[in-house]
Amino acid sequence: MVKIRLKRVGAKKAPFYHIVVADSRSPRDGKIIEQIGTYDPMKNPAEIKLDNEKVATWIKNGAQPTDTVKALINKAK
Repeated sequence: MVKIRLKRVGAKKAPFYHIVVADSRSPRDGKIIEQIGTYDPMKNPAEIKLDNEKVATWIKNGAQPTDTVKALINKAK
């Protein structure tokens, strides 16, 4: 199953995430299929950058967003 989820790339105590499409069996920071956005919770307010066309395409093709990513997608609209 394909998931849309967060991949952590930030330093210790300075989180930064890529919003990626990945196989659900791969590890959190492992192999990805495609990067479709970024999330920076350290900025005030948190900064969310998404490629809405890619998000819509992947969801239409059956990718399931995690609960956190679903909330970020709704917040970014």
